[in-house]
Amino acid sequence: MVLVPDAYKPPLITDLNVRRNAGVDADDTITESILRVCVNDVNREITEIDTPMPAINVQKGSKVRYAVVGGGDISQRAFMPGVAQTTNSEMTVLVTGDPEKADKLAKMYNLKSYSYDDFPKLLKEGGFDAVYVATPNWLHRKFAEPALEAGYHVLLEKPMEVTEEDCIAINNASKKSGAKLMVAYRLHCEPGTVEAFNRVRQGELGDPRIFTSTFSQPLKENNHRAKNGFDAGPIPDMGTYQINAVRNLFGMEPLEVSAKGFKTPGRDLDHDDVVTVSMKFPGERVANFLTSYSGAAVNQYLVLGTRGELEAKPSFSWSAGKAISYKTKIEGEEKTHNFPEVDHFAGETDYFSQCIIDGVDPEPDGDEGVRDVRVILAIKKSIETGETVKLEPLESRKHAVAVQVRQFKKGKQPDEMINCEPPAAK
Repeated sequence: MVLVPDAYKPPLITDLNVRRNAGVDADDTITESILRVCVNDVNREITEIDTPMPAINVQKGSKVRYAVVGGGDISQRAFMPGVAQTTNSEMTVLVTGDPEKADKLAKMYNLKSYSYDDFPKLLKEGGFDAVYVATPNWLHRKFAEPALEAGYHVLLEKPMEVTEEDCIAINNASKKSGAKLMVAYRLHCEPGTVEAFNRVRQGELGDPRIFTSTFSQPLKENNHRAKNGFDAGPIPDMGTYQINAVRNLFGMEPLEVSAKGFKTPGRDLDHDDVVTVSMKFPGERVANFLTSYSGAAVNQYLVLGTRGELEAKPSFSWSAGKAISYKTKIEGEEKTHNFPEVDHFAGETDYFSQCIIDGVDPEPDGDEGVRDVRVILAIKKSIETGETVKLEPLESRKHAVAVQVRQFKKGKQPDEMINCEPPAAK
């Protein structure tokens, strides 16, 4: 057995209620320094704010202004069109390392553009209230931590980061300033998912005992996810959904994790592209799932309880034309539960913006993010050692509820993708 060190204790869920005073500009007296957190990766230099600023206050009736950090597929195809569907959010800034994206996307959405190197300058100049971070996973802290310390709210793509240390640093930055932090669990605002979570947690299946899932897509070998090791592989990228789903369905945290990785012959990837995972939960509950970059596009999960079962298929996708739906079979009675196709990214953005405006903490916060990351790291350790990894027991936490659900129609897809393409082959 390999024991994961007790490096993380979940924070108490409190509303810090720290707000920037009206009239205080976001660029007042911010001094930046450079903190290198990874000796072997100069790209992980992080701008650290010497004096944390209080969180920006957005008045009721105003729109939350977003700076979009990262102009890749998920930003262009999902987040940017989604924001346009909301009534409480807008984009004002784009941060990207690609000059062509900086030019064309800025013109398309009427944004000011900055390079990644100019991010400290942006934090001084302001012109936005919140940051959406959609860079590769291992660069999340580089942008999220200084933004939070400068008082800007952060909507952070999942997984939260690639180490617990990085996650904790991001969480601490949020605590220091009182700026809101939400990890972008879009399904926590999606109607079918939230309803399924709550049906299981309320006992409609009896005692939930078993979870199984398959999530697969045929990754293109020229995508950055193919060349950056485990941290870009199928578990952080896709397995996060499966981990998060079973944690929320069972309403508890795993105690043991074992995993095996496999490399598909003939595939030019530098990591295991197929991973199988088994997790043990309190009360001898079990979860088994498979995550793959080399199979046909499939996403589904099944929960078995003492009275019945629930199967969601599709369960994780945000692609056009695919609404989340599920079937139940309880004591012999079968039902199909269909839902309208909604814009997941509009929903999560609207929810987060409303949390900022109302001064309440979002449900999928940094604590939720780090709980998934510690499981991801246990999977990585199990693959490396071939051993079962024990996890420190954690108490259950708050979960997605109906008030979070949003039902926006899909935003219009862009006519042109600028220097990026979807990661999966059709």
